[in-house]
Amino acid sequence: MDGRGILRGLAVTFKHFIASYVDDFRRLGKRYFTQEGVLYRSSPQVEGVFTIQYPEERRPVPENFRFIPFLVYDEGPNGEKEIRCTACGICAKVCPPQCIWIVRAHDPETGKPLKKPAEFYIDVDICMNCGFCAEFCPFDAIIMDHDYELATYDRFATNVFDINRLLKPASYYQQIRPTQYALKAAEREKKAAAKAARRGKAA
Repeated sequence: MDGRGILRGLAVTFKHFIASYVDDFRRLGKRYFTQEGVLYRSSPQVEGVFTIQYPEERRPVPENFRFIPFLVYDEGPNGEKEIRCTACGICAKVCPPQCIWIVRAHDPETGKPLKKPAEFYIDVDICMNCGFCAEFCPFDAIIMDHDYELATYDRFATNVFDINRLLKPASYYQQIRPTQYALKAAEREKKAAAKAARRGKAA
């Protein structure tokens, strides 16, 4: 009640404050990363206040971090983009804020619908990053991204992402979510093996 606890707390804060400046002067211009390439402010060697020098330093995001979803495509043998999305519309139906719009492609000769989207839009201002679209997609065609630096001066012109901006290769998906990618790949291989076995029995 006499205020000594407050003074002790302020002393600890002041100690860390001074230590952060001493640590910066000791490291000079090499304080951003350690010799192992680890972000210095995330390493055990750091002293003082635990802050980072953004944008020179960026804290690594967890693998399950969710931000604006993107569409996955596989690279074909001739370099063409094989979009996994079949325009089934499940992601748009389960989306709570209804920020996804899909237009299915049609055959120009027969007019029959094709299993691919002609247009795909996501309004990132409405998206709540819940991940329902990625969770319910049966083809692993839509995945939650890690790119959170989307600041813009004109949100009305740039914050409705079209299919060209949403498309990213499967290699990028594997890079940001290696554990999930490996599990999904194992599931696809298992389903393909079971399907081939059923075909063999039918033959």
